[in-house]
Amino acid sequence: MKESTFVMTTKQSIREAFAEASSFLAAHEVMEPQRNAQLLLEHVLGLSGADYYMAMPDPFPDERKKAWEEAISRKAAGEPAQYIIGEQEFYGIPFQVTPAVLIPRPETELLVEAVLQQAARLWPQGAAPAEPAASAAGQEPPQGQDAGRAAAMPGGHAGAADGLHPLVAADIGTGSGAIAVTLALHAPRWRVYASDISADALRVAARNAEVSGAQVAFEEGNLLEPFAGRRVDILVSNPPYIPAADIPGLQPEVRNHEPRTALDGGADGLAPYRIMMQQLPLLQGPPRLIGFELGIGQAGEVADLLRQAGHWDEIIIIPDLAGIERHVLGVRQIP
Repeated sequence: MKESTFVMTTKQSIREAFAEASSFLAAHEVMEPQRNAQLLLEHVLGLSGADYYMAMPDPFPDERKKAWEEAISRKAAGEPAQYIIGEQEFYGIPFQVTPAVLIPRPETELLVEAVLQQAARLWPQGAAPAEPAASAAGQEPPQGQDAGRAAAMPGGHAGAADGLHPLVAADIGTGSGAIAVTLALHAPRWRVYASDISADALRVAARNAEVSGAQVAFEEGNLLEPFAGRRVDILVSNPPYIPAADIPGLQPEVRNHEPRTALDGGADGLAPYRIMMQQLPLLQGPPRLIGFELGIGQAGEVADLLRQAGHWDEIIIIPDLAGIERHVLGVRQIP
């Protein structure tokens, strides 16, 4: 195994430092070595866009040499650049990421977009007809540290005076909070909740919500369990979907650094979907809109799970930008 400690040549320009690091990463079989070197260089120098390119002929700053060597050494050892930087952009929003959470992927943006589009089709007014007073909110307010945040969420907990109630969306297995935060920012009238089995992940997600100004309440627990007895209009999830036997064959930076609990979907990768279908009776009623992200070759089986549940009259399969069937949505047209 090659030595992964990077020591840069002294007295060189920023462009030369970039070229040297790119070659070092390539020699260590890092995928996209130039792209990774640029991401890390922008981070170390605190530059981006035109400022970054204009600085290329300048001497490399001595005070950033140690940070640069450490960043490239960590990348050469296989650590994802996003964890080194501590951030990943999703839907135009910067999200803090740590090894406690899966790094948000671009294809998940398509799931958020599809959920927003289908919700606008189902609820043109951005809200749903209010229920009888005894169950107007359809749920109990969160307790403890989440109570203050939830109380300030759009729509409160008493139902709307105009005969409509705010839509309730739940992001299951939220990780960094990318889906929940993005939904909350783009649909501010909704009440958005997010759950995860990992307390560490929830702390990261809560920070992301706070920094972005998103109104999201967080719940710790396994899949749908935190929402027992509650109304959920929109359920969305990007759960673990990698078959357990496939995990050793993943790229090392994924296999060795991203949380296994966010990757391992059981023997065939479909365990979380089956469990959520089994847990649906925990909710006050099935959601009118449900959206899942899934792995390669899983769309047909996940669509069948939704059909067998019998709650949705329209099943939609959405490909990602590479043409892979990546998302399955269930839509119930009639309330």
